[in-house]
Amino acid sequence: MSNQLYFESVTVGMALLSLVKETKYMQLVVYAGASRDYYIIHHDRDYAQGVGLPDVIIQGSMKASYLGQLVTDWMGEWGILKRFAVQYRGLDAPGKPLTAKGVVTKAQLQDVNGYIECDLWLENLNGENTTRGTATITLPLRRSV
Repeated sequence: MSNQLYFESVTVGMALLSLVKETKYMQLVVYAGASRDYYIIHHDRDYAQGVGLPDVIIQGSMKASYLGQLVTDWMGEWGILKRFAVQYRGLDAPGKPLTAKGVVTKAQLQDVNGYIECDLWLENLNGENTTRGTATITLPLRRSV
């Protein structure tokens, strides 16, 4: 498997390959149906602005999915996502790119598994981190494949 990441290739401080996501308005509507999150601030601009928001806002769980995609794309098919957590720190509107980023904060061999911990975040065009997260994954050892 050519895109598989192995524990031996990971170092603390290593950056995950960034992922740019630009959410379109219609994605919010489709996602609302799929996630059963019908809160009106996610799809009715007039209502959202009426309650003081600048525009409709991207669902938090959709932003979490961007961070989930970042880490699972990076770890490869044989990696295992053991723990994933996010915190929402700001609002994001559709039509503006968000960049998912991450960095390895810990890498240790435990039993026969390579454990990796990462800090993750979504960055808007102003450089603000609007969603922060952490992930713990296991990666295969090159010698065990």
